[in-house]
Amino acid sequence: MSTKYSIWPVILIPYNLPPWLYMKQTSFILSTLIPRPKMPGNDIDIYLQPLIDELKQLWDGVETYDAKEGNTFKMCAALIWTISDFPGLGNLSGWNTHSGLACPTCNLDAKPHRLKDSQKWCFMGHQCFLNQGHKYRLDRNRFDGQVEGRDPPKKLSGTDVLRQQSNVHVSFGKSSSVTSKKRRNGQDVDEDDSHWKKKSVFFYLSGKSKDNVKARRDLQCMGIRPELWPEEGGKYPSAIFAMSNSQRDVFLKTLQNVVFPDGYSSNVARCVDLRQCKLSGLKSHDCHILMEQLLPILVKNALPIPVSNVIANLSSFFRELCRKAINPMQLAELQNHVVQILCQMEMIFPPSFFTVMVHLTVHLVDEVTLGGPVHYRWMYPIERYLGRLKQYVRNRAQLEGSIAEGYLSEEILTFCSRYLDNIETRINRPWRVDDEPIDVRHNSGESMFPAIGKALGAVSHFELSPMEKHQAHRHVLVNCDAMVPFLE
Repeated sequence: MSTKYSIWPVILIPYNLPPWLYMKQTSFILSTLIPRPKMPGNDIDIYLQPLIDELKQLWDGVETYDAKEGNTFKMCAALIWTISDFPGLGNLSGWNTHSGLACPTCNLDAKPHRLKDSQKWCFMGHQCFLNQGHKYRLDRNRFDGQVEGRDPPKKLSGTDVLRQQSNVHVSFGKSSSVTSKKRRNGQDVDEDDSHWKKKSVFFYLSGKSKDNVKARRDLQCMGIRPELWPEEGGKYPSAIFAMSNSQRDVFLKTLQNVVFPDGYSSNVARCVDLRQCKLSGLKSHDCHILMEQLLPILVKNALPIPVSNVIANLSSFFRELCRKAINPMQLAELQNHVVQILCQMEMIFPPSFFTVMVHLTVHLVDEVTLGGPVHYRWMYPIERYLGRLKQYVRNRAQLEGSIAEGYLSEEILTFCSRYLDNIETRINRPWRVDDEPIDVRHNSGESMFPAIGKALGAVSHFELSPMEKHQAHRHVLVNCDAMVPFLE
């Protein structure tokens, strides 16, 4: 409920449902509530142990009664995947997500670079994902100063991962650590630099720009882009991707004037502060809309063409990736597209920009290949559900009890409402934006206009607003046969 207290709910999502019910809140199962004043970190293993035991039991199968057939059958279940943020992945899997080999997909084939001045790991060199002989592989000046001759990282199978974990020993609790044993001088010793560990993972998210004097010194140490190197006094020339004050005003004013359809997004204009020239209070779904739809428009007149084109291409990639229907035959082309984008970004942005979160973009297409469309696995329904759980709290001294009691009460009401006919419930009530037509007499197949939408509000004899004019025009097009002669 605040930054000083953290509750971690563990939600199960059954996938043996119709696709339109996968990510509905009425289908979620709140299995565990982890009460902690702070994040559980590696202690999450202890809280999840009973759930893991039940999942193992479901894997072997349990006797279940079939009400329709009137007999019992053996029901089996499997855990397909987990949905969490990247630090949570480190706590759940044990992979060390804060080291130079933070990418679990690249695994040991990753070739990170340690930035001396920025004191962080840099994940560049995406030319290795290109075909051999590509011109980007031979370009030294605009990349990291080296010719790229590596092959793409090897894709590990489940057997390979199990082989890596064959000598891993896990101890649960706050002092838990996963260490691998290796032979040294005839004795088993701990390998301190093992990449399968249980360590606390902390990320500090700063609103400061990554283009600073340290980032410019990193360029100087790498011997690339001498036109951006800092001077002796610490001053450095402006980069092509840096916005001036006037360009920021154009960016923010354009965003402030954007209007969305009802229910498509929150009011992003409230997050714009023109006086301080900044954005604040954006929800995760707002950032999703900003990345996919708005950035190409916002940066078109605020940044030079090379930078705006790269950002537009990145937005188009996420837009194609997040479609509800994806053609598997186009995934190879989409993978090549994102590699080209990351290589173009390496030509523009400093090395400190390429953290592991930026690098993980190159593996998103592989996840789609394995798991299908992304809207069955993304965090937005989960985060909306977390907001729903917060609404259950009535006693701030007993947060977990309030959430558990509210969840059980709503589960009972939801179960009962599925068996109530001719009564409006949350299962069958109309949507907040009800587009079903009131009068469908003219939509029995004789009209060329489909039966979608209906007029909203009362029509006044005074001047109509633009929205009312649009609604009235839509109503005429959908419901009036008198429009047919004008179409001849």
